[in-house]
Amino acid sequence: MYEKNIGTKQKALRINLDRRIYGSFAEIGAGQETAAMFFKAGGSSGTIAKTMSAYDMTFSDSIYGVEESGRYVVESRLVKMLSKEYSLLEKRLAEKRGPDTTFFSFANTVVALNYQKTNEAHGWIGCRFQLNPQAGYNDVIIHVRMLDNENILQQQALGVIGVNLIYGCYYYSKSPETLVLSLMDDLLPERIQIDMIRFNGPDFADVDNRLMSLHLVKNGFTDAALFGPDGQVLQPSEALYKKHILVMRGRLRPVTNVQMDMIENGLKQFKDEPDVDENRVISMAELTLHNLKANEQGIDEKDFLDRVDILCSMGQTVMISNYLEYYKLVAYLARLTRLKIGLVVGIPNLEYIFEEGHYEFLPGGILESFATLFSRKVKLFVYPTLKEGAIYTCNEFKLPPRLEPLFQYLVRNDKIEDITDFNEQHLHISTDGVLEMIQRGEDGWEKLVPERVAEQIKTNCLFGYPCEVEYVPIGQQVRLQQQEEIQQSVPQ
Repeated sequence: MYEKNIGTKQKALRINLDRRIYGSFAEIGAGQETAAMFFKAGGSSGTIAKTMSAYDMTFSDSIYGVEESGRYVVESRLVKMLSKEYSLLEKRLAEKRGPDTTFFSFANTVVALNYQKTNEAHGWIGCRFQLNPQAGYNDVIIHVRMLDNENILQQQALGVIGVNLIYGCYYYSKSPETLVLSLMDDLLPERIQIDMIRFNGPDFADVDNRLMSLHLVKNGFTDAALFGPDGQVLQPSEALYKKHILVMRGRLRPVTNVQMDMIENGLKQFKDEPDVDENRVISMAELTLHNLKANEQGIDEKDFLDRVDILCSMGQTVMISNYLEYYKLVAYLARLTRLKIGLVVGIPNLEYIFEEGHYEFLPGGILESFATLFSRKVKLFVYPTLKEGAIYTCNEFKLPPRLEPLFQYLVRNDKIEDITDFNEQHLHISTDGVLEMIQRGEDGWEKLVPERVAEQIKTNCLFGYPCEVEYVPIGQQVRLQQQEEIQQSVPQ
């Protein structure tokens, strides 16, 4: 049961008084705040086998090994810390305490705000733990951004979220959604954000990390989450670092031929830009929370996974975000990369962008939003649409007279450009129309979507396709197939 009102000190004390739980702390950067919380709660000798910090890089490398990247605040460093410290616990204490103890190793590697307040404060935090004595271990790993404007406040927030993580691992492990929710107890998103979470281990075999990432966005713990083409969760600042980013937003329910044409030809045109290195380009499909909500009841998680599965199977990186307005999305991406950003949009999207009513809450109105949206290295690639049997492009795009000069300025300064290479035969395709055909079981919709998409919709009865089948997410299908291959390879 989720105990919403339990405080950080009470959580630490409960763990200290639980004689089954015993482990070590290794914290690099921003002090040993999590261990300090347990010391201050009282009874810490029942919990802490060891606490340490290796601030000096030479000492750290000697203990955990050298990182190929030369960076220290990275997930690979955190995993090395967890592995090293947990193996030491088992090596030194398994015989003495193993039958009666559930061991854990907590670690973090963090860079807090510097004295000049010029750096990006962030860190990796993880807990490796057993739920039963002598059982296999599990990992819960998160990445955080620290937003307090004082170093001491950031340290305090790290201590709180560290206690929340260890407490959640032991007392909310049967409900991963509750564990995620509890991570921000006694904290606010204005102080710290969690932009990635990953569960691993035998007790989390059925946990889909993409759903856990969705909960991060839905609960307001972060504004965006990212998945790779293999369906694995990614940490945005690492995945998009020094990348040219091309984004297409949509409901994508389902992906149709026209949307694949938008992505493919938009990407080709983006790579042809003189200031774009095609070897550093990443193409993403973006789903907003608004587009994920199928009805008033909120987000259909199965429907969300259906869309992510299909997009990943088409080789797409997928982002889910809480950014309804395009300029907010651009502001977020510009924080992650200094290279060029492209947005693939249709004419209806362009009409939305130039609708002044969307920016009434901004003091500077549409001009204030455009200052961000059309910043130095951002460009819109506009895919044509079909209106009354005629192809409608930027040349036919109509605006109120007061906005026309603004639009022409952006076109002439290479901020807006038509996608010139497109398949005219796809322009009549409507995503909503295809969805209705699928749900009614009409013939012919298969020709309007990529062949792989049609196969997945039929095989897994996606998007209301009328059939009966036991639904197994594509990611789980892959895992089951791998397990079957392993079993077949074992000599009888």
